[in-house]
Amino acid sequence: MQLSITDMILHAGPVGQFVMLTLLVFSITSWSIVFMKIRLFKRVKDDSSEFLESFWSSSNLSEAHKASEDFEYSPEAAVFSAGYTELQKINKIRNRNDEKESSESLEMQLATMDNLKRAMRKAHFQHVNQLGASLPFLATTGSAAPFIGLFGTVWGIMVSFHDIGQRGSASLAVVAPGISEALVATAAGLAVAIPAVIAYNHFSNKLDGVDSEIEDFSTDFLNLVERDLLSRV
Repeated sequence: MQLSITDMILHAGPVGQFVMLTLLVFSITSWSIVFMKIRLFKRVKDDSSEFLESFWSSSNLSEAHKASEDFEYSPEAAVFSAGYTELQKINKIRNRNDEKESSESLEMQLATMDNLKRAMRKAHFQHVNQLGASLPFLATTGSAAPFIGLFGTVWGIMVSFHDIGQRGSASLAVVAPGISEALVATAAGLAVAIPAVIAYNHFSNKLDGVDSEIEDFSTDFLNLVERDLLSRV
């Protein structure tokens, strides 16, 4: 009697069904992450592009800051907002120290750049970590799923040999159904792992690209602020 793959799974033993259920959970979770990341990175790309256009066309930082509030998914907007907020705090302190000597003013400018870099770096890391959330699960799925499937295969073969011993026959008709059921676990493990590995590499590359874009924007913004500070010396 020929059985379909579904029938093989349904007629498998408890361990085999547990292995298949585990792989199914890994698969559903992995594909959920894939679709979520596809939407997320698309929004990030669209918002970042619009924010950068708005930023460079703004007449001043205050105008750019108001515009940045409309781009929720743009890491550059979040990094700029963190830097702008830090600048506002420093400006309040500078206004209280207008009567200090120029040497202290220079020290204040150096402190301004250090504080600004730290604030922007913190926002940078936070948003990169947020974008990279759940990617380790794809990596875990890619590495663990084949071994989970292999475990199901080995267990199924052990059960098949046990049945051969009980029946006292090793004919193909006796061995084939059990071996087929066991090999389904290996195929399922690979079917879960391969898309997860591809997705992990794809989104890791996208994350590296976003990280580079944030770094480029941060450098441009810091240069802009530093030129403004030097013009006041």
